[in-house]
Amino acid sequence: MKEYLEPGRFIDSAHTAVVEFSRKHVSGNSERERAVSLYYAVRDGVRYNPFLDFSRAEAFQASAVLAADEGFCVGKASLLAACARAAGIAARVGFADVKNHLTSPRLAETMGSDLFVYHGYTDLYLDGKWVKATPAFNLELCTRFRVKPLEFDGRADSIFHPFDQDNRRHMEYLRDRGTYADVPVEAIQQAFREAYPRFYRLGPEAAKETFTPS
Repeated sequence: MKEYLEPGRFIDSAHTAVVEFSRKHVSGNSERERAVSLYYAVRDGVRYNPFLDFSRAEAFQASAVLAADEGFCVGKASLLAACARAAGIAARVGFADVKNHLTSPRLAETMGSDLFVYHGYTDLYLDGKWVKATPAFNLELCTRFRVKPLEFDGRADSIFHPFDQDNRRHMEYLRDRGTYADVPVEAIQQAFREAYPRFYRLGPEAAKETFTPS
């Protein structure tokens, strides 16, 4: 478990800001309760933003996500893992390719796909087993788009719902990309360049301007 408790380049759990955030928000008597408190702190305390410059390593780094007060799924997963490690809880990051059946037509056009490669989540070691936690979508965003918020109790995996609040098909998991002690940024960036050439041609700001939620 040593590698899942020590700081990494991107899961930089020894960074002063990460340690302070973890200490501020962690609560509970058991390791599971502390993990749950950190999950909600990251889920709702850091805004989800998919329109970032993924060519910059900062998009994947826990302390940078915290400083920006926003991040996409991988950055927020990295932050939760870092906060957990700062609290003495073994943590790693995991990845999967998912299909978002509710992707708006304009976002699908911008990205050139409704497939999202290397979706990131956090894997926490609690009560003798690894438990998945997905802190990507903050509660405000879920309410706005009528997506079911992901709750986490530290016992069962918290992964995307297959249907939204209106029973429309939502997320479908297609491929497991494995788990890592630190974020494999170079592999993710390469996969993004191959999967989203249109997004890279437009740039994150131009892509953001073309996005109008349905």
